[in-house]
Amino acid sequence: METTTDYYPDYNETPAVICNRDADNFFGAQLSVIYYFMFVFSLFGNGLVLVIIHRFERLTTVTNILLLNLVFSSLIFMSSLPFMGVYMQLSTWIFGKAMCKIISSVYYLGFYSSVLFLTLLTFDRHLAVVYSLSASHVRNQRYAVISCAVVWLVSSLACIRPMILYSSYYFALDNKTYCDEYPGDFEYINVEKLRKSGFYLQLLLFLVFPLAVIIYCYVRIAVTVISSRIATKFKTVRLIFVIVLLFFMCWTPFNVILLLEENNSNCEDSQRLGYAIHITRNLAYIYFCISPIFYTFVGKKFQNYFLQLMVKYFPSLRRRVSVSQVSRTNMSTKSTQNEL
Repeated sequence: METTTDYYPDYNETPAVICNRDADNFFGAQLSVIYYFMFVFSLFGNGLVLVIIHRFERLTTVTNILLLNLVFSSLIFMSSLPFMGVYMQLSTWIFGKAMCKIISSVYYLGFYSSVLFLTLLTFDRHLAVVYSLSASHVRNQRYAVISCAVVWLVSSLACIRPMILYSSYYFALDNKTYCDEYPGDFEYINVEKLRKSGFYLQLLLFLVFPLAVIIYCYVRIAVTVISSRIATKFKTVRLIFVIVLLFFMCWTPFNVILLLEENNSNCEDSQRLGYAIHITRNLAYIYFCISPIFYTFVGKKFQNYFLQLMVKYFPSLRRRVSVSQVSRTNMSTKSTQNEL
C-alpha cells in the first residue's frame, strides 16, 4: 500500500496552541456507524429502482433517463461512505495516498451530481406539468442525454479542487494520518484562493441555485395543479410540500453550518459547530441515500410495479394487495403529470 511519508506539515508554522477537537470528533465517529447502514440501504433501494426500470420501463423516456442517472450518482456517493466510516472510527487514514484522492473525488462527484440531478428532475417535472403540451417536443431523448452530460461535466469540473487539495499526510503532533485538504502549500498554486473559491462555488452552485430552481418549479407545479380544480390532485400539492420541506431540512442546515465554520476562528465555537456539522451532514447523507427511491415511488405506476414484483415472488401476498394489470407499453408512455 502506498505510504504517506512525503506529506509532513511544516512544524515551524504549527500554532503554539492547537484547538482540541477530540470530543466532537468522537461524537462524529459514533454517528458514522450510520454510514454502513446507509450504504447497504442505498444498494438495496437503488438496486430495486434499477430492477423496476429495467423490468417494466423503457430506458428511452426522459424521466427514466434522469432517474437512472440520479440512481448512479447516489450509488457513486454512497460507495465512499464505508471508507469515510472507517476513517472516522479509527481517527486515522489507513488506505494510502492514492485511495485518499480517489475516495475524496468520488465523494464530491456523487455529492455534487446528486444535487444537480435532483434539480434537473424537478425542472423536468415542472416542464411536464406546467407546459405539458408545448414542452412535449422539447422533452425528448436528446434533451435528456445532453442535460445529463452537462450535469456530469459540471460535477466533474467541480471535483478538480478536492482532487488537487486532498491528500493523505502524517501529522506527528498527534501521531495520526489524515485524508483531508493538505495544510501546506503547493508550488504554482494559490491554495488559499483555491479553497475559498471552491467553498463559495459549492455554496452558490450546489445550494443557492438548486434551492431557487426547486422552489420556483414546485410553486409553479402547485399553482397549476390547484388551478386544475381536480380534487384528487390536491394530494399532489401535499406531496410537493413534503418534497420541498425534506430538501430544505436535509440540505440547507449542512451548508449553513459550513458557512459559519468557514468564517469562524474561535476554538470554542469551532468545537460547538463540530457537533452541528456531524448531525447536519448525516441528515444530508440520508436525503441523498433515499432521494432516488423517494422520487421513484411517489409515482403510482412505480408503486404498482413494486406490488407486481412482490406478488410475483411472494404469491401469498396476492390476497392482501390489489395490483392493477396495466400493460408495459401503456404504463411507460404515461406523462409525468400522471406520475405525480
